[in-house]
Amino acid sequence: MLYKNGSDWLASKAKKILFFGMSGLGKTYTSNFLRETGDWFHYSVDYRIGTRYMNEHIVDNFKYHAMQDPFLAELLRSDSIYISSNITFENLSPLSTYLGKPGNKSLGGLEITEYQRRQALHTAAEKAALIDTIEFIEKSQELYGYDNFVCDSSGSICEVVDPFNLSDPVLGSLSQKLLLVWIEGSESHTEELIRRFDQNPKPMYYEPLFLLDCWEKYKKLYKVSANLVDPDQFMRWIYAQALKHRQPRYAKMAQNWGIKIAAADLEIANTSKELEYLIAKALDKKNN
Repeated sequence: MLYKNGSDWLASKAKKILFFGMSGLGKTYTSNFLRETGDWFHYSVDYRIGTRYMNEHIVDNFKYHAMQDPFLAELLRSDSIYISSNITFENLSPLSTYLGKPGNKSLGGLEITEYQRRQALHTAAEKAALIDTIEFIEKSQELYGYDNFVCDSSGSICEVVDPFNLSDPVLGSLSQKLLLVWIEGSESHTEELIRRFDQNPKPMYYEPLFLLDCWEKYKKLYKVSANLVDPDQFMRWIYAQALKHRQPRYAKMAQNWGIKIAAADLEIANTSKELEYLIAKALDKKNN
């Protein structure tokens, strides 16, 4: 790995880390507070996806829906209004809205083939955004003078790479430039994530074969045809399956390319120094 042990990490004047794990466990929160110290450059994979690789698709989707309204349609045709996406590190709604949810059209759902097409676009976008991390490490140093760099990856990173392949090109490239850090949740964290998601089911990205398998299982389980699937109910159901599906993939990433820290420990690391010592401890634990 990039850092041999805890001492090597603590002594480094140029710390480079990539956080991965389920959304809601502290990746963005921790990345934000590191950026706010003024000593860290914060690169968000989801932000890069939404602003660089998926922006045109997102805006076209906005325009499609606006064209359903005669008043807005006339203004768009005459170039009297401008529609854009306002993605931020904290608000990724434009991206998730574009991904959508499969199921009943009258409930806001997409046909499964269209949903799969959008998911495929996201696959390519996320891989590209992950590789761009290396370019931004260089930019952060050359343009802005940052020695420390944190990559806030998406929850679906384990779906667009192959954690079980030691020759995976994306993970191989990233691990040469950054320390990959898995934020591992407990059972209580999992229960809380499911509870939160049940209250507000959001669009997500899923590995293609896993998605198709879950789609078929859901239809059989609830004895419902594709055009009558309740989009929100399906998203709630597949989310719980995704947590189980991703756990071993995250674990393999940490085993082969990085380290892991407990989400509970991260929650009480309130300063950059406390975080640095937490990571040092994890490095030494792995080496022993």
